Amino acid sequence: MDEYVLRELIDEVRRGRLSRRRFVQAMVGLGLTAPLAAQMLAGAGVAHAQPRPSGVAPTRRGGGGPVRLLYWAAPTILNPHLAVAPKDLEASELFYEPLADLDPDGNIVPVLAREVPTLDNGGVARDGTSVTWRLKPGVQWHDGRPFTADDVIFTWQYASDMATATTTTGSYREIDRVERVDDHTVKLVFKHPMPFWADAFCSAAGMILPRHVFDAYRGGRSREAPANLKPVGTGPYRYVDFKPGDVLRAEINPGYHVPNRPFFDTVEFKGGGDPVSAARAVLQTGQYDYAWGLNMEDEILRRLEESAKGRVVIGRTVNIEYLQVNQTDPGKDVDGERSSIKTTHPFLTDPAVRSALALLVDRSAIQTEIWGRQAEATANFLNRRPFASPNMRWEFNPDKANVLLDAGGWKRGPDGIRAKDGKRLKILFQTVNQPVRQKVQAIIKQACARAGIECELKSVVASVFFGSDPGNPDTETHFYADLQLSTKILRHPDPQAFMRSFCSWEAAQKANKWAGVNVTRWRNDEYDRLWRAAEAEMDPVKRAGMFIRMNDLVVQNVAVIPVVIRHAVFAISNSLRGFDFSPFSGPLWRLVYWNREP
Repeated sequence: MDEYVLRELIDEVRRGRLSRRRFVQAMVGLGLTAPLAAQMLAGAGVAHAQPRPSGVAPTRRGGGGPVRLLYWAAPTILNPHLAVAPKDLEASELFYEPLADLDPDGNIVPVLAREVPTLDNGGVARDGTSVTWRLKPGVQWHDGRPFTADDVIFTWQYASDMATATTTTGSYREIDRVERVDDHTVKLVFKHPMPFWADAFCSAAGMILPRHVFDAYRGGRSREAPANLKPVGTGPYRYVDFKPGDVLRAEINPGYHVPNRPFFDTVEFKGGGDPVSAARAVLQTGQYDYAWGLNMEDEILRRLEESAKGRVVIGRTVNIEYLQVNQTDPGKDVDGERSSIKTTHPFLTDPAVRSALALLVDRSAIQTEIWGRQAEATANFLNRRPFASPNMRWEFNPDKANVLLDAGGWKRGPDGIRAKDGKRLKILFQTVNQPVRQKVQAIIKQACARAGIECELKSVVASVFFGSDPGNPDTETHFYADLQLSTKILRHPDPQAFMRSFCSWEAAQKANKWAGVNVTRWRNDEYDRLWRAAEAEMDPVKRAGMFIRMNDLVVQNVAVIPVVIRHAVFAISNSLRGFDFSPFSGPLWRLVYWNREP
């Protein structure tokens, strides 16, 4: 860890945004002793932190009035299994729940399950081939129907049906069957031993759907379900009104299965605007209680957080901000589909061009000049220990990029732009219309110009770019551009689902309504074999080695270009209590426990 990052961590403790305990744990993880870590804080003049008043824990349900949430990227769908972006998943969490969630340390926490399956309680088979879940009794759907094992079985059938084209299908595909033991017990039988079984039915991918509501909309009719916009769940809030791309309103569920919860009577989930205006609405005007996704230039964020009406929370993650390099041709139409897997890109499949692009990304400038404490430069796509590769290095070197392109036969024309065999190095480079990402675009465009590569920049409204509409050509998963700046969230302590992004069968395409998670359409036989092998490998050391090799294949082949590890940034009202960010389950995973200081 370099001195800059260390000083930023100490400053986080000083400001009360990072606990002393978390700081010490981080230092111990780097090989320091706990006493030495404490001495570092003392030497920096950081006294023992005084606990913030937490407010009085509610002793009855409701009575808290409204809570107002602000998302600059507005939700467009309320079915968590069809959502492609955090805004839609988190909006769905008001209504739907998984069997279990994952806390900030990756521990499994029961939600709709009565308990967490373990070897000791007989829930987990010793050979890793099955898991038995015991469901919480007395839970009801919002329409009064009982929640039973049949709903769990249906959710597996719905999510694993290729015709349904869910974004969560990979989490359920390796389940051979789900057996109904009784009304409140199900047994998951896997096709092979599962080293990480807490994927299906857990966290964001695990939201349970009501069979009686969605049964008629499994398969090809999945996008027609009225409940995609008018949800019926078991969660703490019930649907009131939803205007996609604008505002969602919900009211307290009077029959919620957790005693004395939730505290707030209504929720307003407002979308639109931009990160700066969203931060200002919490930190300066106090109009909202919470604002999401406040990644902006760190200098601006520091000015905004000087207000007394709210505080900034930076949740440390290993989420990646990266460039996607299209392996298919976005300009050629095949059977009504551009960027078809039946095509190859006219020049981005040339290793010389891809390698040159990787040398034209100034990660250091992007991290220090834009993101600051919110990010860390990285050469890896997968950055969670012990799976992070020690083999990759990044370099910013336009001169070397020029040498590679010269050797590859790409000659500069009179206008300075390179060409070969009649093909000009002109790239359409798109991202979401967020100022900080557009600044990253500008830095990369400037470097590309030094190497004779022309960049046309495009920005797309966030609700569209991260949307799930199969008819909209501007979504991230359509990827009708050459280069794309986006983000990927590691939603599990285990990287199996995260690394599904490069499996050949996951290619986003018309056939799966562009719900596939392989947006670059990169395909590699060795990668596919490794991913399949890791899925059943029970030796943790061998398995970690497989993921390291997968990461190296992706980076060395420049299917993507990692830029920074981007942490999560939120604004919270000073009166709000109970906020607890989990890098695996998101910022709203404990919404039912939020309350307000009297």
